[in-house]
Amino acid sequence: MAPFKKNHASGRSCIVPGGFTEISLKFTSDSAAFHKLYVKEHKVRAEKTSHRPMDRTLFLLNVPPYCSQVVIKELFAQFGCVQSAELRDHPGSSQESGPVLSRFFKPPEKQGFKVGYVVFQNSTSVAAAKSHPHDTPLLVCTQERTVRTGVQKWIEQYTQSFSHPDKLQQKVDFFMEGYDKRKEEEADKQRKEAKKQEEDEEGWVTVSRGPKGTKGRPHSEAANKRTLAKEIRNRKRKELMNFYTWQHKNTQKEQIADLRKKFEDDKQRIALLRAQRKFRPY
Repeated sequence: MAPFKKNHASGRSCIVPGGFTEISLKFTSDSAAFHKLYVKEHKVRAEKTSHRPMDRTLFLLNVPPYCSQVVIKELFAQFGCVQSAELRDHPGSSQESGPVLSRFFKPPEKQGFKVGYVVFQNSTSVAAAKSHPHDTPLLVCTQERTVRTGVQKWIEQYTQSFSHPDKLQQKVDFFMEGYDKRKEEEADKQRKEAKKQEEDEEGWVTVSRGPKGTKGRPHSEAANKRTLAKEIRNRKRKELMNFYTWQHKNTQKEQIADLRKKFEDDKQRIALLRAQRKFRPY
């Protein structure tokens, strides 16, 4: 079978299956090898109101490891003002839960090819990037923008891994302040929920519905004991005494048994007192 060849006129954009447009990259002007980026307009219904507007976001595939977010932002700045650039290991939503962590608390980034999202300020910039000629490559490393690779990149990353103790202490203090604040808010929330679940004078408990998707917290041992004692009190309060005939008979039997036991105890005590009062001259 003959190999597949792309037949397209020079000076035009190259459209590939899936609605992607091909954009060529060259590391330097002297490089003989080309790298292909595949871009298309980002259209996801779930992200209409997110940080990736549908009409101003460009989705990128096959981003090489030597292209950082800064490099991507500067490369696509020639098509229009870039609002933001983001690189990820896999496509996904831009909404991230949880606090923003410092680089000291983040796991190391995976090395390899990534996907990217470029958000322009104007929708016309997306069309300009898609219509870029495939035979006009974008230069990654220029005199104005130096991109380090290989041993030089490793040395730079190793140097940047060290931090000044004062700056590190400031970041740790800032993180701990946010952590303590979140813990206090959670404790206040738990106290309010516990107060709501207390019984009022008539024995009613106010039950509030939590947010959708939240899981109930496991009860502690003290909470279980309080719940058990409350159930016992309620059971005793609701129990009817001497309502049925058999209950009345059982109550009488228990009273008679108690009287008999008390009578025998009294007899033994009186006999003991008489024995102690007996006259013994010698």
